[in-house]
Amino acid sequence: MKHAVFLCLVFLPACTVQDQSHSAERMAEVSIRFEARSGEVVDAFEGTFVVPENRASPDSRDLTLHYVRFPATSENPGAPIVYLAGGPGGSGIWFAKQWRFPLFMAFREFGDVIALDQRGTGASNELPGCTSSRTIDDKTLIKNIAFVETYQAALQECLRYWADQGIDVRGYNTMESVADLEALRVHLGVEKLTLWGISYGSHLALAALKEMDERIERIVIASAEGLDQTIKLPVRTDAYFDRLQEAINTQPAGRGRFPDIKALIRRVHATLENEPMMLQVPRYDGSSVEMLFQLRDMQRLASAMIADPKRFAAELVRIYAALDNSDTEPLIKILERWYEPSLAISFELMPTMMDISSGVSAERRSLIERQAETALLGIFLNETLYLIESESSYELNDRFRIKPESDVPLLLLSGSLDGRTYIESQREAVSGMTNLEMVTVRNAGHNLFMSSPKVTATIQEFMRGDAISEHEIIIDLPEF
Repeated sequence: MKHAVFLCLVFLPACTVQDQSHSAERMAEVSIRFEARSGEVVDAFEGTFVVPENRASPDSRDLTLHYVRFPATSENPGAPIVYLAGGPGGSGIWFAKQWRFPLFMAFREFGDVIALDQRGTGASNELPGCTSSRTIDDKTLIKNIAFVETYQAALQECLRYWADQGIDVRGYNTMESVADLEALRVHLGVEKLTLWGISYGSHLALAALKEMDERIERIVIASAEGLDQTIKLPVRTDAYFDRLQEAINTQPAGRGRFPDIKALIRRVHATLENEPMMLQVPRYDGSSVEMLFQLRDMQRLASAMIADPKRFAAELVRIYAALDNSDTEPLIKILERWYEPSLAISFELMPTMMDISSGVSAERRSLIERQAETALLGIFLNETLYLIESESSYELNDRFRIKPESDVPLLLLSGSLDGRTYIESQREAVSGMTNLEMVTVRNAGHNLFMSSPKVTATIQEFMRGDAISEHEIIIDLPEF
């Protein structure tokens, strides 16, 4: 399994979006022909605006943020609609080119649509990645505490490296990105923005709501991550497996093959804990490498595969079933795709710093640590947690993590089989909203926007101010 960690690190003292001491520099947009992955081409505009890297520092260097604007198709458009990619680390412009292009085009009915590359992402990323000198010896039995300490030491190396490059890592946190949204609003010369985001993008939208309430027209979010939910509750992962079991039970063949997936997982984990497996993993050049596959490796693999049932969750269940019968072939096939032997531990700055800075409240941290002792995926559901322990000074304060309360119209779309941002947590994240519509997409996972035409139709109803016709959308479940 690759040892690159896509997490996040950074801290900023309370910095409000009203601080306009570094106003966004007005720059001309350039007309472009935007080509999507599908081959479709549309007229658009490419723009930039300038923001400080760290608004708390009087000596901050400037960053140039990039976006693509798709003009509205209506005669009386509403507020510009800003797409906030997830990750953190996703590029809004990239997602506009890829699978979500039709949805970007559908939103144009309601206003200009902005594909924003947030600071440190896509075209707005001039940050060097960091490869540390630390490695994990994949052929040796290594206890979890040593594994964690190695990652923490690697992080310290990278923090020093970025400082030596003149980068202020304290500028990479959600509050700075909120201030960037205000700068974008000023740059566009509009009174309000509509925010549209998924996963970490919803986290950013909810944080913006607390600072920009009167300057936000509407919000559409999916797979919501609340402001104190960057670190996930392990028992909710266990509850996710219960929902997955219920879905499997709707298929006679699946129910017969996988009657109790949680018991299956526990059996495989117990076997790996008692006797890790030495595997021969094929390489692209026809050779193979040895890997001592431990319980930790299985928990990390599972954590990466549970987000979407149609992508990897079904495959994950089949891997567990095979291992339960001493068959390593399905596991080796996926390791052949993902695993790089004994890689040096590396970090990307923006995603690492964003997650660490969002942090976790002391009460929630204590609860997570207790739950992890018995939960199926243990501490390896939350690799950010042990990086926070290493560098807690970068965390934003508890005030940041208080959920928003607002009457701004908000639509939340949740997948019933989302294994990354759990449906119970999503509803808690928006429980302070008084003008709220919640829609469940049954059998969908984390990446649900393009899962059904009904999702787009629901968003259009909400944007028009119409009554939502279906609060539950059902899509097909993959065959188990």
